[in-house]
Amino acid sequence: MTERQQAILVAIIEQYAEIAAPVGSVTLAKLFGVSSATIRSEMAKLEEMGFIEAPHTSAGRIPTDKGYRFYVNGITAAQMTELPSGIDSSTKAIEAHVNSNVDTSDKAIRRAVDGLVEMTGNFGFASFGSSLYMNGMTQLFSQPEFDDGDHVQAVAKLIDNIEPWLREAAPDEPLNVFIGSENPIGKSSGATLIISKFKSSSGGDNYIGVIGPTRQNYRRTMELVRRTGAMLEEVL
Repeated sequence: MTERQQAILVAIIEQYAEIAAPVGSVTLAKLFGVSSATIRSEMAKLEEMGFIEAPHTSAGRIPTDKGYRFYVNGITAAQMTELPSGIDSSTKAIEAHVNSNVDTSDKAIRRAVDGLVEMTGNFGFASFGSSLYMNGMTQLFSQPEFDDGDHVQAVAKLIDNIEPWLREAAPDEPLNVFIGSENPIGKSSGATLIISKFKSSSGGDNYIGVIGPTRQNYRRTMELVRRTGAMLEEVL
């Protein structure tokens, strides 16, 4: 993939996350200062490589799971050298949740999940000890992707099985990202899981994370989940 094709893919992913509509060549041509024909040619190559696709009869393009994976790998490789806008204030908001009238580790974890739901608009969950806490169903299903009943059913299946799957898969990185068809359950859900593993004094595998559409602000959400896991590890 050429540098320009990478830049166009990134632009499609980030604009689609913002506007929730397929991104067309005219918009990208203005952004890159080239002709629409040049952009269409580059988009055709990206489509041939499987990084973007045309939904239904739209003239615009949206990212595929493969496109998102390429993008997320780039974020991970960069190790968040460019922090997303407003990330510090969002982190402080979650920290305020965690520290508000919390007298047990159980409450701290629940408040952290609530903070993530509020800051990301995704469904939040935490698995700790033998407990599972979840919140944000309304936020998740208000996303336009889940107007489709099949997608809702697939995501519901994913949520129903989150605890046994975490026990079985035991994702071991401080930050784990499973995009769309990479999910072991609900492959057709159009959902992404972003999970942080954290340690606590009680031991065991503890996880906090979010489930949202594949269309989302990965830089911001990944950093917030990573920071929240680190925050809990420090508090607990």
